[in-house]
Amino acid sequence: MTTTLSISNPATGTLIAELPADDAASVATKVGRARAAQPAWAARPLAERKAAIVRFRAQVVAELETLAATLTAEVGKPIAQSRNELNGFLARIDFFVAEVEASTADENVFAGAGMTERIGHEPLGVVANISAWNYPYFVGGNVFVPALLTGNAVLYKPSEFATLTGLHIDRLLHACGVPDDAFITVVGAGAVGAALVGQQVDGVFFTGSAATGERIAVAVGPRMIRLQLELGGKDPTYVADDADPKAAAESLADGAMYNTGQSCCSVERIYVHERIHDAFVAAFLDTVAGFRIGDPAADGTYIGAITRSPQIGVLEEQVADALARGAELRTGGKRIDKVGNWFEPTVFTGVNHDMLLMREESFGPIIGIQKVKGDDEALALMNDTRYGLTAGMFTRDEARAAKLLSKVNAGSVYWNCCDRVSPRLPWSGHGDSGVGVTLSRYGIQTFTRPKAWHLRKP
Repeated sequence: MTTTLSISNPATGTLIAELPADDAASVATKVGRARAAQPAWAARPLAERKAAIVRFRAQVVAELETLAATLTAEVGKPIAQSRNELNGFLARIDFFVAEVEASTADENVFAGAGMTERIGHEPLGVVANISAWNYPYFVGGNVFVPALLTGNAVLYKPSEFATLTGLHIDRLLHACGVPDDAFITVVGAGAVGAALVGQQVDGVFFTGSAATGERIAVAVGPRMIRLQLELGGKDPTYVADDADPKAAAESLADGAMYNTGQSCCSVERIYVHERIHDAFVAAFLDTVAGFRIGDPAADGTYIGAITRSPQIGVLEEQVADALARGAELRTGGKRIDKVGNWFEPTVFTGVNHDMLLMREESFGPIIGIQKVKGDDEALALMNDTRYGLTAGMFTRDEARAAKLLSKVNAGSVYWNCCDRVSPRLPWSGHGDSGVGVTLSRYGIQTFTRPKAWHLRKP
């Protein structure tokens, strides 16, 4: 009996496609193919691997509108934001292509008395890439692009909510010179991902929830292979008393609601100094009121659909809990009564850390704003979390920001900005936000093993 995967549009509930899905046996076969193909791919000159990725980039540009439309249809992302993701993906490709040679070049670290010490880099081998639906080009490309450039074979499992996008990536890579068995797409839901994790691969790279990441860590741990987990966050920002409340509100409203709040580094908690709290809240509400909710395929839409229907239940639970514990609902607070998965942009004030809204990842267009007396209270609240992905501060005083942000438990920190990722900077997390690193030169080297060479002349 053939297993199928159904793809539906979350904005309309319409069935888009039904695809044949993998099972444990087909996953094992695909891993075997990748294992057999990897040495030949790694043996190709780096210039050839780079050329294939450059051709892939050109095809992304050529088909950008088609790719954006597919992404919007299957995840509910507003079309302008789908285009933004694809254009941002191009810059990441450019970075990886430009930096891979220097990042993985042999390095002589000592020479003397007839002895040379050298560091080399070898590919891991076969990499399992279990990707996410919210930014499939960013999240997937952070893995498969440097993995392929450094000579690995990749088993790529797109999220079941972004599989059509994953198949576009597969098609374009193969058309541009990456061998069929050096990049293989695995299709299916959670059980297929688990089957892939259970195979004898040389690295597992996962992006998703902390709960799933924990299960993968337990499964992979005894095998002593490379494991990278890019998980969730409950990302805080503090707005100090010397900040411009309107400018901060406009930036943070976008940081909280962009991609309908479905970003790993969305702003999820805001702490505002009591002196400017009311002005900030007024400006924040004005900004949110201007966000257009509607058809994700329409150019002017800012708030799209919730990709996964169960997430609406999570948002409803957080709303009910906040109201029961005394928070003030300032706007939104409920699902939108229309076909598909829709939820109103929602803002609470008068919140505290007894509430789920301020403790558990929301992953939707909802935010809590808490009044604080000063920097010390803000810092304590920012660090009162099991997560540690990003954190930020708005203030006119750079030294003040540096002092506070240096004490925040987060892999990335922001001064007067938020919800930003750069290919030049490492992306990592503390606590339940994960282990390992993507992006930057470190994110290229993570797909290699260093080899120590001790060379004595005869």
